[in-house]
Parts: sequence; C-alpha cells; structure tokens
Amino acid sequence: MSGDQEAVVLDTERTVNWVAGPGAHEALRPEIVLGFHGLCLVKPVDDDDWYMGSLYDDGSIDCWAAYGDLYEALRGL
Repeated sequence: MSGDQEAVVLDTERTVNWVAGPGAHEALRPEIVLGFHGLCLVKPVDDDDWYMGSLYDDGSIDCWAAYGDLYEALRGL
C-alpha cells in the first residue's frame, strides 16, 4: 500500500514514545515496527492503533500521529 520497495521490519527491542504534546511522553511497548526510511509505523502490544513516528540514529522512535488501522497508517506515509 505504501509503494515503498525498501520498507523493512525492525526489531521491537527499542525505546518508543508517544509524544502527545510538549512535556507529555508515554512509553509504548512495540509488538510490530515497520521502517520506511526515516519514518516508522508502530503497533503496540495491547493496542489496536498504529502509530507513526520518526526513527532516530540511536534506534529510538518518537511517535506523533495515530491511526485506527494499518491501511490508514500506510496511506498517511
């Protein structure tokens, strides 16, 4: 759906935060992490939503958008 031929499945052993606003960070426990160059889609454990975020050089991810399903999230890329 994304059309990205270089998308990869990434290791879930990384720091992932939901950045809802200034000073408001919530840790997410990833079940699935999909990498699209500098962007990622994260499906947390015990949550049906998909979160989009930025992948940093240290492997951590800050998510700043949420989608109700994978199709929606892929279209958001």
